[in-house]
Amino acid sequence: MGNVRVLAFYITICCIAFIVSKVIISFLLYQRWKRKHSIFQDSISVGKMVIFRSELMRCLTEDVFLKKTMKLTNKDILGSGGYGTVYKLTVNESIAFAVKRLNRGSEDRDKGFERELKAMGDIKHRNIVTLHGYFRSPQYNLLIYELMPNGSLDALLHGKSSNKMTLDWHSRYKIAVGAARGISYLHHDCIPHIIHRDIKSSNILLDDNMEARVSDFGLATLMEPDRTHVSTIVAGTFGYLAPEYYETGRATAKGDVYSFGVVLLELLTGKRPMDETFIEEGTKLVTWVKAVVDEKREEQAIDCNLDSCPVEEVNQVFYVALTCLESEPSKRPTMAEVLKMLEEIKSNKHVS
Repeated sequence: MGNVRVLAFYITICCIAFIVSKVIISFLLYQRWKRKHSIFQDSISVGKMVIFRSELMRCLTEDVFLKKTMKLTNKDILGSGGYGTVYKLTVNESIAFAVKRLNRGSEDRDKGFERELKAMGDIKHRNIVTLHGYFRSPQYNLLIYELMPNGSLDALLHGKSSNKMTLDWHSRYKIAVGAARGISYLHHDCIPHIIHRDIKSSNILLDDNMEARVSDFGLATLMEPDRTHVSTIVAGTFGYLAPEYYETGRATAKGDVYSFGVVLLELLTGKRPMDETFIEEGTKLVTWVKAVVDEKREEQAIDCNLDSCPVEEVNQVFYVALTCLESEPSKRPTMAEVLKMLEEIKSNKHVS
């Protein structure tokens, strides 16, 4: 009889604990919903949404956009970095956007948002990712970008992409030319000129035709045509930054050229700038490739995934990369010259 009472007692305790836990979970879920609803209401009443004119954006009203934004979860994350998290926002079966969220409160993030707006507001170029609009609110800022279905060059090259595609030589050359064209446009055709300051493979996105699009302008600096540099706090990604930038803190177009040279080496070798094997040997991609080229062993540096590729073209791209990576900035070509050299690699072949 005593055992029955003890068992009944434990069952009662378990039932009470279960009910209490359910009540607590329900309360927390309600609080979470209430908080999200409150943020949503605040965003509608205080926030400001600006949509740039385009056919694609006609389907997106402020109310629909905010409701879908509030439903974004970790499963929708496309990538993240120091200046925000990028989500895939699906409107319907045929329309989706990339939304970059930057929480307010950090002066650095607010400046990054302002820089992207200033740099991207008027740009329409086939090799620059398109900014469709933005949203400001007291809690966060949102940038609405064109979605790039093939992700980033970094993910494809280094195996982080769900897309199992292997980049052949034709695709890599096309990406190199497209990215060079985009950066050249920023440096030479925009007024004021735009120095990107964070050129790297993860900021080169690929559309459904594998066309390269330069993205992420959170560090971009505007520079009037009559100036040679802008003094800034050193920022960017280790392994891609030009050596003089560390010494002077001066952002220049030639710094972007150096970073692009590193990207070219990534395309050629399939290795990251700070690959673990380089760190173990106390070197880095740039110095390793320079040594290999000096010894006329370029074939040993070529990515093993490139089973067959035109050796002459590969060697010419190696040459272009190394001119971009000259330690003396004045010896580096401009991005317009880099683009011309890359384009001539194929055109010379057709002529001959």
